[in-house]
Amino acid sequence: MEANLTVREIQSTDIPLISDYWLNADPDFLHGMGIDPAKLPTREEWAQMLAAQLTADYPDKKAYAIILEVDGQPIGHCNVNPITYGTEAYMHLHIWHEANRGKGHGLELVGLAIPFFFKNLRLERLLCQPYALNPAPNRTLPKLGFVFLNKYTTIPGAICFEQDVNLLALEKGDV
Repeated sequence: MEANLTVREIQSTDIPLISDYWLNADPDFLHGMGIDPAKLPTREEWAQMLAAQLTADYPDKKAYAIILEVDGQPIGHCNVNPITYGTEAYMHLHIWHEANRGKGHGLELVGLAIPFFFKNLRLERLLCQPYALNPAPNRTLPKLGFVFLNKYTTIPGAICFEQDVNLLALEKGDV
């Protein structure tokens, strides 16, 4: 039987799932995504940041997460931050457990999440700058219509170490 793939906006019940993903992850897995485990927020800080998404109006959101589901069960999230409402946002994609990775669900689920970002945040373009050495997003993004723009060295986020990233973009007209 084929899996039923769906997406939805984050709910309060998702906060512990996202926190657990980050805080229980193997350090080698985090490093493979370009994450410095020493920079991860505490469980309480994750809860505060994620809860803020639930109450902020779209123009005021600092981050915005879409939950990825297989057969009604949450298996990951696709989020954007930083966000410049009405212009652009940077997308991140995460499948929480190894058992759900490599099955091809991520491609379809992220494809279902992308319209939420464009519509609700009134975006003109969606950007993604995955760690250049992380093969999964670098394979997936072009399949979704993202176009490679540049490769450069940066610290792409507050929980990341300095790394080479590939900058890819998806324009509103290409969705």
